[in-house]
This record gives sequence, C-alpha cells and structure tokens, in this order.
Amino acid sequence: MGIRSLPRRQIIITLAGVLLAMFLSSLDQTVVGTAMPRIIADLGGFTQYTWVTTAYIITSTVAIPITGKLTDMYGRKWFYVGGIAIFIVGSLLCGFSHTMTQLIFFRGFQGIGAGIMMANAFTVIGDIFPPAERGKYQGLMAGTFGLSSIIGPTLGGYITDTLSWHWVFFVNIPLGVLIVVLFIFFFPHLRPDELKHKIDYLGITTLILAVVPMLIALTWGGVEYPWGSVRIISMFAFSAVMIPLFIVIESRAEEPIIPMWIFRNRIVAVSIFVIFITGFGMFGGIIFVPLFFQGVLGKSATASGTFLTPMMLGMIAGSIISGQLLSRAGGHYRVLGMVGLGIMAVGLWLLSQMSAETSHATAITNIVVTGFGLGITMPLYVLAVQNAVPYSVLGTATSSSAFFRSIGGAFGLTIFGSVMNNRFASEFTAELPSQIKTIIPASQLDALVHNPQALFSLNATDQLKSLFEPLGPQGTALFNQLIQTLKSALNSGITEVFFIALILVAVGWVANLFLKEIPLRKHYGEGEGT
Repeated sequence: MGIRSLPRRQIIITLAGVLLAMFLSSLDQTVVGTAMPRIIADLGGFTQYTWVTTAYIITSTVAIPITGKLTDMYGRKWFYVGGIAIFIVGSLLCGFSHTMTQLIFFRGFQGIGAGIMMANAFTVIGDIFPPAERGKYQGLMAGTFGLSSIIGPTLGGYITDTLSWHWVFFVNIPLGVLIVVLFIFFFPHLRPDELKHKIDYLGITTLILAVVPMLIALTWGGVEYPWGSVRIISMFAFSAVMIPLFIVIESRAEEPIIPMWIFRNRIVAVSIFVIFITGFGMFGGIIFVPLFFQGVLGKSATASGTFLTPMMLGMIAGSIISGQLLSRAGGHYRVLGMVGLGIMAVGLWLLSQMSAETSHATAITNIVVTGFGLGITMPLYVLAVQNAVPYSVLGTATSSSAFFRSIGGAFGLTIFGSVMNNRFASEFTAELPSQIKTIIPASQLDALVHNPQALFSLNATDQLKSLFEPLGPQGTALFNQLIQTLKSALNSGITEVFFIALILVAVGWVANLFLKEIPLRKHYGEGEGT
C-alpha cells in the first residue's frame, strides 16, 4: 500500500484534514444544542425537541460500523470525501428547514455523514502511522474532540444571537468545503487490495434492525412513553431478537460487517468492554454536571454550561499526556489504563460526595479530576485494539470501538436519567413537610415531583412563591424550606448517578487488569501494508 513512502508534507496535510474533520463533526453537536431553544421558538414542535438530536445520533451510530468495514474493503479516501460531502449538504438543508419535521429528517441525513467521518478519523491515523507512533496523534484527536466541546456552546450562542439559528448549520459549509478540497488533493488513496469483494447486505440490514429500535426505545422510554408501555417493550423485544440473528449471520458471512472472530482476541474484547463502560460514565459526567451547578448550586443556565470547560480542559490535558506517554514510554496501555480509570473513579467519588454546601472551587476541582482521568483513557483502548488486529480489519476494529462508545453513552444517558428521576421523586416526597403539601395544589405538586422546574425557571419560582405570600413571614420561611427540599432531593438524585458511574468505572478498572499488554509495533506487522 505504500503507506511508509508518503512524503512528510502529505502526511502533515492529511493529518490536518483529519483533525479539522473531527473538529467539524464534534463541534456541530454542541453548537446545535445551544441553538435548540431558538429553533423551537421559531419552528414550534416542542414535543419533537429530542428528535433533532436523536435522529443525528441514530444515523451516525449505525453508519460507523458499516463504514468501517466498507473502507477496509475499498479504501478510506472516497468514503471520507463522500461523508464530508453528505455532512455539508445535510448542513445546508438543515439551515433551510421550514418545519420541525424537515429539520429532523435533514439532521438524520447529516448524521450519516458525521458517522462516516467518525468511523474514518481514528482509522486513518492507523493507516499513516505504525502502532508505536499512533498514541500521540490519537491523543491529539481526543484533544480536538474536547476542544470542540469547549468552543461549541459559546459559538452556538453567539451565532444564534448575532445572526440566526440558520447560521449554526451554514457555518459548517465553508470549513467543510475546505476539508473536501484538502482530501481530494492530498489524502492518500490507499486501496487494501484489488480483489472483488462481497458486501454483507444481510448483516447491514440486521445491524440496522437491531440498533435503531433499541436507540429509539432508550430515547423514548420514561420520556415520551412509560418504560412498561407496549411500544417501548416491543422495540426492545424486536432488538433482542435481531441481535442474536445478526451474530449468527455475521458468523457465517463471507465478509461480515463486524467479524465475530475479532472478539475472541482478549485484548479486543477487554478494550471494547472498557470503552463501553467509559462511554457510559462519560455521559454521566457531561450531562449531569451542568444540572448540578444550575439546580443545586443555583448558577444560571449559561454559567452552568461553562463549568464543563474545566472538565474538557482536564480531558484534553489527559489525552495529550497519555498519547505522548504511550508513544515515548513503550506503550504500557494497561498501566496507563489503571491510572486513568483510577483517577476517573476518584473524581466520580468526589462528585458523589457533593451537596448544596459544596463550594464552586471544590466542584470545579472535582470535575477537572474526572475529566483528566477520562482523557487519559480515551486514546488507550483504540490503540490497544489496533495493535492487536491484522491491518485487513483495522477499519472494522477501530469503528467498532467508536460504535460501542456511542452505544454505552446511549445506555448511560437513559439509565442515569431514570435513576436521577426516581431518586429525586422519592427523596422530595419523603422530605417535604406536610404543611407545605397542603399549600400547593395537588396537580402542581405532582408536576414538581416529576420536574423541579422551580430551580431552573424564574417564572416557575415566582408562581410557586405567590402561593406562600398570603401567609406573610411564615410563608416566606416555608417557601425557602420548599426550595431547600427541592435542592436536597435533586442533589441526592445527581450524586447517586455519580456513585453508580463510579461503580461502573471500578468494574472497568478490574476488567483492565485482564488486558494483555503486548509491545506496540514500531513498524507494520505481517500483512499490514506493503
């Protein structure tokens, strides 16, 4: 394949293009999130709010493993160019959307492009550099992801306020076109072989039928429909049938989308398991940290979002340090995994001990520790997987890592959300004084049990306060007691999430002990390039 004969200039430009593409696809997720309230106000469709994100996540998640296999068969270059082109067209269509249905459909289309880009990002590093050198570059990739998470919310807010929400999507186009040009002229067209391949259409179909209903059920469960509803149970049951069918088909396919034999490799199996667990834990931190700052510590919505910045800076630092150590210190990924997961566990334990009395400085220190530990782990396991498999399945193995991280995140978001809601409701109901229960109308009290909106909305706070004002000073004291009970119950729910995330990370730490550590190859091994 001539990998090692690429001119240094071409390698540098290719790497720059990959980092820009990674930045573009990850930036889009955070930028759009900030603009969503304005989009809802303009297009309506509040009940379809979550689908703008869900459509993107579903299509990008499904596209990742399929793309990984196809690029192993036909090369990366034109898939990468095609993915970026789909992303650009999807961005343009999203910007011109006039209804919420149009926006959801075009976000799903845009997600296909994002999935293709994500599937290729870490794999291309494997194409260009041998395993012993990949760590530092994959650390840069993880750092780029973290950087986009820092810039995204502020950029999204600025664009939405200064121009309009349409430009949140249009802003992708000039950078996307630049990346396409770079890739067309400088990206190496590395064909694995000239053999005639057979696409596993049956595997692709069953993979989609297994993953899509499961992700929809995880998104809708407990929000759109009760967990015990026929619709949610049916989707889970359908996925439960499709998953073993997919495994059987892949075990017999001539060129499977995800060859089952790679999971018989202990390094791959342990690494994928830990990736799934850290994906689970990562969403626990990212989603619930702003909720803690806003609901429990009483910061504004804008300020609570910015508190993720220290966590992301910690993650970037951890990723870069980890990548450099991997490349310069002999690639001891099991040892680094013990350190990274250990630090992440300490951070989550500190987060689980927080309360309404916790100072802002202490809370920030806790999330920096968590982010730093997470950052250390991010490049490790992808590199361990790449180092353990033949080059012929590099794309498949690498994209499987990204796929299971996304699935872990989806499970984490759902399960942690349910844990928090249930703990909040039980704590609030148990701790609320009976005198306050007689003042608040039953319907309003029931709404509070399921949504502590008085902690997040000034209007909701004022409405509640008006119920207590006729009681004079005693009413003020009771109202303050109500707010304190809400904060205490929310704190219990969120810290329980952090504690469960800690247990999961501890399981990952134990699993990491079984990770067989083999030296990182300084050159491509047998069958790994020509």
